[in-house]
Amino acid sequence: MLRTFATATLSALLLSSCMTPVETGAPESAAPPQAAQPTPVAQASGPHPGEAVYKTRCAACHDNSEATKAPSPETMARLTPGHITNALMTGIMIPQAVGLSSKEVSDVSNYLAKGGGQDDSWTTAMRCPASRATPKLDAAPTVATFGFDTNNTRRLDPTKVGLSGKDVTSLELAWTIAFPNAITMRSQAAVVGSSMFVPVGESNNRLFAFDISDNQKPCIQWIYEGEQTLRTSAGFGTRQDGKKVVMVGDMGGFVHMIDATNGKELWSEHMGLFEKSISTGTPVLVGDKVIAPSSQYEIMLAAQDAYECCKIHGGVVALDAMTGKRVWEGHTMEQAKPMKDRGDGQMLWGPAGAPVWNSPSIDLKRQQIYVGTGEANAAPAHKNTNAIMAFSLKDGSIKWSHQATPDDVFNVGCGPKGGPKNCSADTVFRDVDFGASTIIAKAPNGTELVLAGQKSGTVWAMNPDTGAVVWRRDIGTGGPNGGIHWGIAVDDTHVYAPISYPGRSIPGQDVDPTLKPGLYAVNLNDGSIDWKFEVAPDCTDARKKFVPRCNSLFGLSGAPTVIGDHIITGGLDGRVYMVEKKTGKLVWTYDTARDFETLNGVKGNGGSVDNASIVAANGLVIMNSGYGLFGQGAGNVMIAFKPKQ
Repeated sequence: MLRTFATATLSALLLSSCMTPVETGAPESAAPPQAAQPTPVAQASGPHPGEAVYKTRCAACHDNSEATKAPSPETMARLTPGHITNALMTGIMIPQAVGLSSKEVSDVSNYLAKGGGQDDSWTTAMRCPASRATPKLDAAPTVATFGFDTNNTRRLDPTKVGLSGKDVTSLELAWTIAFPNAITMRSQAAVVGSSMFVPVGESNNRLFAFDISDNQKPCIQWIYEGEQTLRTSAGFGTRQDGKKVVMVGDMGGFVHMIDATNGKELWSEHMGLFEKSISTGTPVLVGDKVIAPSSQYEIMLAAQDAYECCKIHGGVVALDAMTGKRVWEGHTMEQAKPMKDRGDGQMLWGPAGAPVWNSPSIDLKRQQIYVGTGEANAAPAHKNTNAIMAFSLKDGSIKWSHQATPDDVFNVGCGPKGGPKNCSADTVFRDVDFGASTIIAKAPNGTELVLAGQKSGTVWAMNPDTGAVVWRRDIGTGGPNGGIHWGIAVDDTHVYAPISYPGRSIPGQDVDPTLKPGLYAVNLNDGSIDWKFEVAPDCTDARKKFVPRCNSLFGLSGAPTVIGDHIITGGLDGRVYMVEKKTGKLVWTYDTARDFETLNGVKGNGGSVDNASIVAANGLVIMNSGYGLFGQGAGNVMIAFKPKQ
């Protein structure tokens, strides 16, 4: 399969492109025009020539970013013209560029983008001295994957990260690093000893190795630059030949294996099940294999009437750790086939969907892989959509599957009253897939569990041998952005579920009016709620500058982190909270939605805290702030906190 060199920077634009379809009659494979590199347009007076292109081709989605998941004009203004041109010409927005002239592409890119060229002099200034330039990788990794360990617990030992006792409750700002032109800090670092491996896809597709042995003066050990936007968090492992490696997936569906000592690429191989597959879940090294979830962006392409929909599904792929060659494929469903004429002579295909957005947990005892899947993109909704699934680690075969919400067919642009021609009427229209990664845990009563959090607001506890439901806890009804969105965490007694939005009553399920956005401690024995920590909006004019929708987007969507007796979690409005694990009592908070004076001299600000980002190492709590999707607050900073002296 040919690599599509692509992708500009935009995890944001790339995952959220939603330009208004244009009835050109051109087939999906039609090539867009060859655009010249955009140059600034000098206008003495009158409207910008790109304004008309934007209003006719883009505004329907980008002016309604919360509903369509497309970045807002304010967010895109932080980008360079080249970012947007690349997305139109070589990224997944190629179909939307069909029919645009070279000048129109250049005009709309210049109209939207206000960001300047990227000055990389800071990377030279921050290079480590010789004594710190090579990562020391003898220690066991503190953070090896999305959930820190292969059980995905998101639990850290305070003594191993240098934050014992009450140190963690009295934090102050240590330093901030900003990344030019970034709007979405979506990738979590891997941490080994005093080295931290941080993917920043919007920074020229780069992964940075930082040394934090001096917790006041981090420095850059090496930089890896990919050919496409890096999308996943970083994974770390030791191959069977003893080589220490970092792994990251990109928007083209490639997994990159990088030598952790020097940043040199060992291999880069396509792991997608289809050409339009992408890599969103963190790759995990297990023995002689790299396990990589396969997701897709057909959910966006289906918004175009010219697109023949839907043919793609998700799964899990195993790659040989030494070569990157494919060992086996685990598919969530069979191949799609034509189902019916949609009324205009073009066929609707199915089944499709069930992408695996999340990072797998690995059960070495049972030789199984656990993941959650997404909704259907075409009717009929397959039984493995919105499901918790177990795959064989040996050959990728399905061991069991439990569907949490049936008949949930969704594509971008579809609504209860219809939408583009690829929308289905045979749907409950929930969009409540599993974005959160599964967790392997044991309850105090000795019961072994697979835990999963769903965007419906439900925490599921499953029997790992059979897939039978042990218990479930509904915390509202959720919605497209959660419910439980990006992750949950666990300790010996509870699973901790952040709730972004409790939802609204639906047929057969009313929402308890006492449920609020916040963090819920769910008992591992029986699913009862033992405490809750609620959050409320704080939306002053000063904060609206950084989180424009702070009145409505203030819940907890990102994955929490457990450090000893405390839990740290971040809000969509930029605030970070630390609560006691036993009681849910708030002991520390910090507002990241502001401008920062940065260590590297790059202009930086925080915004929404989302996805997964909060780690700890060498006496520091380190997190990202900024998530320029879904109408949230864009930002470009990595922030470190230290105990007060």
